Amino acid sequence: MYAVAVESLSKSYNNIHALQRLTLNVKEASMYGLIGPDGAGKTTFMRISTCLLLQTSGSVTVGGFETRKKPSHVKRLIGYMPQRFSLYQDLSVRENLIFFADLFGITKKERLNRIDELLSFSRLGLFLNRRAGKLSGGMKQKLALSCTLIHKPEVLFLDEPTTGVDPVSRREFWDILADLKRGGTTIIVSTPYMDEAERCDRVGLIFNGSLFAEDTPDKFPEYFKNELIAVRSPEIVRLARKLDFPDVVLDVRTFGDRVNLTVSNALGAVPVIEQFLKSNSIQNAIIERVNPSIEDVFVGHMKNE
Repeated sequence: MYAVAVESLSKSYNNIHALQRLTLNVKEASMYGLIGPDGAGKTTFMRISTCLLLQTSGSVTVGGFETRKKPSHVKRLIGYMPQRFSLYQDLSVRENLIFFADLFGITKKERLNRIDELLSFSRLGLFLNRRAGKLSGGMKQKLALSCTLIHKPEVLFLDEPTTGVDPVSRREFWDILADLKRGGTTIIVSTPYMDEAERCDRVGLIFNGSLFAEDTPDKFPEYFKNELIAVRSPEIVRLARKLDFPDVVLDVRTFGDRVNLTVSNALGAVPVIEQFLKSNSIQNAIIERVNPSIEDVFVGHMKNE
């Protein structure tokens, strides 16, 4: 049985279609990543799945219970961390955890044990008495996750939980998610970061309210309709500025010390690129064929649309 099953889910606001027949399934104790631009329908999907919004048509089933028919059953199974989780800024770390434990009806005995577990788990034990408003961005997100986990949800919905968080805190946050998954928690997470998507068991790319690609991260190169060439050079800035031969190169993107060129035919493009480098006196350049990433697939689709 799937932990979450979504069938032909649609949501419309007058003439605006936020979701259009979205269908996906998430296995138990797995991590599913949902990738899409702002307005793609990610938050609408999360809100419907957590019983905060009614769909226009279709269904979402969580733990065997349909959200529209059995919302009280679903709410006992899930944890939801929206983009802007409402921590109480004037309360300490401990007081926030106690508040959410009381909110979920956790008994006093169980509450103490659960808070100790979460403080250890989130590495917030040293900041027990610090007010939430005085925590760093990464610590706030860890506290928000801990509050979401206070009642031990079976399925966790996270809506862009690390947006605006520094790289080190992002990595720590995802290490925590990996531990949760190993413990049997099913996680559905939306993220704008492609490196985070690659840590998921399965990834869905959403645009205009529907999935246009869904697979395991290692399979996404197969969805790239063209070919990709990387050119590495010490003169990367000059190289990127001068690259302009649309008959051969379909797209140019700079990544650190390399320029990625999307071409329709790599074999035919390489001699043209070599001649270009020679004509512009760009030396010590390395040309190589590379596998496209999830980001390349996503950006390619966006450009086509």
